[in-house]
Amino acid sequence: MTTLILLRHGRSSANVAGVLAGRTPGVELDEKGREQADKVVERLTGVPIAEIVCSPMLRCEQTVAPLAKDRGLTPVTEDDLAEVDYGSWTGGALKNLAKEPLWKVVQAHPSAAVFPEGEGLAGMQARAVAAIRRHDKRIAAEHGPQALWVACSHGDVIKAVLADALASHLDNFQRIMVDTCSISVVHYTETRPFVNRVNDVGGDLSGLIPAKPKRRRKAPSAQKARSSDAVVGGDTGA
Repeated sequence: MTTLILLRHGRSSANVAGVLAGRTPGVELDEKGREQADKVVERLTGVPIAEIVCSPMLRCEQTVAPLAKDRGLTPVTEDDLAEVDYGSWTGGALKNLAKEPLWKVVQAHPSAAVFPEGEGLAGMQARAVAAIRRHDKRIAAEHGPQALWVACSHGDVIKAVLADALASHLDNFQRIMVDTCSISVVHYTETRPFVNRVNDVGGDLSGLIPAKPKRRRKAPSAQKARSSDAVVGGDTGA
């Protein structure tokens, strides 16, 4: 059961300006965003990270840089975790875009939303989820089924990945909150994912540290069955 730590990039200059940055090159973290990125290192102290996968956008690269340096890891760039291609909406002020007819579609029926000269949100979800599952399978093969890894991306992309993990239609993804530099956690198994955390901005993450293996070994078939089954009656929280 691999564990995915979804990390949204820290606060950027575009976030503060109320501008839809999209794929505009050169959008950097502001001072607050850099502080948030440094704090991620502290929050993940003791949590073993096998790999870091990152959107090619500068603000994501800057967000994972402190963690990568601390762990001696080289982030893997994944184009399919890039920000939504907002097309002609890129660089627009959110207060102005909210007046466009498409805005209501984005809010109420996002699966039908296609940005002018850009991509649709359904297409974004498809490429992002495929990338996450592709890397998850690779990391499990290379580092073992208990591996933990980080994927740094953008608000709408992470919300779309979480909606898929929750088996929720994309039209519900606007109900999911993903703040800057928040952490969401998904455990992937052979049959289905389990969502452990959503939009965690300051909680204790020591619970992500894998427990030491017990001496008594179970049959491989039993291990697989338990890893894909929910705990009946609820988890103990241990």
